[in-house]
Amino acid sequence: MSLGLPGGIAHLGPQLKVEFFFIGDPELVTAFRFIGIRGKGVVTGDGARAAFLDIIQGRDEPSGALLTRMKKIEHCQILIITEEVADWLGDILVQWQLSDQYPLVVEVPGMMGKLPGRKTLVESIREAIGIHV
Repeated sequence: MSLGLPGGIAHLGPQLKVEFFFIGDPELVTAFRFIGIRGKGVVTGDGARAAFLDIIQGRDEPSGALLTRMKKIEHCQILIITEEVADWLGDILVQWQLSDQYPLVVEVPGMMGKLPGRKTLVESIREAIGIHV
């Protein structure tokens, strides 16, 4: 598997490609671009909801502003969002995660670090399997 290819695409074999997209802090959008993952910077809940709905519906924003400089995201399979964006999305995100559809959603800490009350991945694993790694 090689990441960092143009367009946020990871090649997992001759036919399988996984497309990533990021929604979160504008500063982190720049960081993700350095490794080849496209994204949308948001600073409000309304912006986060609009970007999320556009990605899961596989279309540009009605205004056409989201993806004007890049190709349309039609087959996003992994959507990376910050914890703050996840909080803004609330029930919309929960309903999507329970729908068993792509893209899969992965939450990462934002620029200010882990939000209070959130578990780290290691803490979640410990809780799920009952073994301290």
